[in-house]
Amino acid sequence: MKNALFTSHLIGLPRWQHGKVRDMYEIDDAHLLIVTTDRISAFDVILPTAIPDKGQVLTTLSNFWMNRLSHVIHNHLTDLTPDQVLLEAKDREQVKGRSVVVKRVKPLPIEAIVRGYIVGSGWKEYCEHGSVCGIPQPTGLQLAQKLAEPIFTPSTKAALGEHDENITFDTAKDLIGTALATQVRDVSLQLYKEAASYAQQCGIIIADTKFEFGLDDDGQLLLIDEALTPDSSRFWPVEGYQMGINPPSFDKQYVRDFLLERDWDPEHPPELPEDVVGKTTEKYREALACFTASKNT
Repeated sequence: MKNALFTSHLIGLPRWQHGKVRDMYEIDDAHLLIVTTDRISAFDVILPTAIPDKGQVLTTLSNFWMNRLSHVIHNHLTDLTPDQVLLEAKDREQVKGRSVVVKRVKPLPIEAIVRGYIVGSGWKEYCEHGSVCGIPQPTGLQLAQKLAEPIFTPSTKAALGEHDENITFDTAKDLIGTALATQVRDVSLQLYKEAASYAQQCGIIIADTKFEFGLDDDGQLLLIDEALTPDSSRFWPVEGYQMGINPPSFDKQYVRDFLLERDWDPEHPPELPEDVVGKTTEKYREALACFTASKNT
């Protein structure tokens, strides 16, 4: 896809890790360079078609939220810029607007998911068992209804190509310890509540979101990876929202719908047509514009 970066290839730094969307490079023992590409995944499969501008949108929006919520918890961002660590002009141009220099930390083996509305897999479980991720819910809830209080529903952090699995809070405590699991839960809920309140002013509902955390060398908990982007969250427009229907999302819903409408092999996923790519790009840009408009900040 023209003007889209599917995979980064840097001359000056060794590649450290290759994820679904992010390429990570090793700077030194204390720092990494994260490059957010324009790759897109759906149903845990990386698709062969890139989405132009996606990497820049995700980087800008994640940085916006991490800075805005830094009073809640410190994060992995540093004062170093990519231009300071990339000596090759071609490298700097390739990752312009889509890269950050971050602290090198030890990631926790869980993903911290907060749900403020009942939808998706949570709605399916509720219809069958009256619970969301094993947490009992009141009877009579409707699809896309706001929960009385947001709930913390952690999951495992699956390897590339595998599926995350919901776990109980007790299992999270077994994995990382009671004190740390409690801190992750409490911080995640606070992050969500503050972000959701701000988003409401911007005309967006944050139905649910995923946070990731790590520990630095001093054992301090840090917010890492990305925060409150269309890739890690479910954003709905406030306008037109109503319970009982699945609201349109500011994310990859066009991609999901395209895949759901046809039979396809996860081993050989199909190329996305131009109209799906274009609509998806616009949705990502729209989310960024809603949150970062000067009137809201």
